[in-house]
Amino acid sequence: MSGTGALLGKVVVNRAMSLDGFIAGPDNAMDWVIEYFRDDPFPEVMEATGAMLVGRGTYEVARRMPPPGDDGYDGGPVFVLTHRPPDEPEQGVTFLTCDLAEAIATARAAAGGKNLEILGADVAGQCLQRGLVDEVLVYVLPVLLGDGVRFSPPGLGRIDLEPFSTTQSGLVTMLRFRVRR
Repeated sequence: MSGTGALLGKVVVNRAMSLDGFIAGPDNAMDWVIEYFRDDPFPEVMEATGAMLVGRGTYEVARRMPPPGDDGYDGGPVFVLTHRPPDEPEQGVTFLTCDLAEAIATARAAAGGKNLEILGADVAGQCLQRGLVDEVLVYVLPVLLGDGVRFSPPGLGRIDLEPFSTTQSGLVTMLRFRVRR
């Protein structure tokens, strides 16, 4: 499901990671990430993003975090893939209970030709296993957490990547990889 069409953006797994390989701390803590993104070190990433697909766990963690500063961009439509949609809908969030490939197709259509960002360890791992990802974008943050949620889930298996960009802005290093097919 590559972004080869003129109107199709790429499917991009987007991760912030501690130097020791964690994308969340103990108890799914993500507050340590916020301090590195207050000044929006890579605005071009959000400008290229048309929609986001997240798992339910990541969605719940994000709801507990303080809102980022108002940079004028709302992140595009947000889709949450879940087996347990809430009883009350939330404005600006679409809960999907469909198959993963259908969720990707729905979110890509809403992205309007821009990239679809995949957030969350479980959903990203499933997308990588099924060959639905074009790129992996990793923000390496200068912190050692020692424990938490690892970058890739157990059982992911080998996925070959091709590095194509390394950029530093302030304390954050952004690594970009194409997924080899």
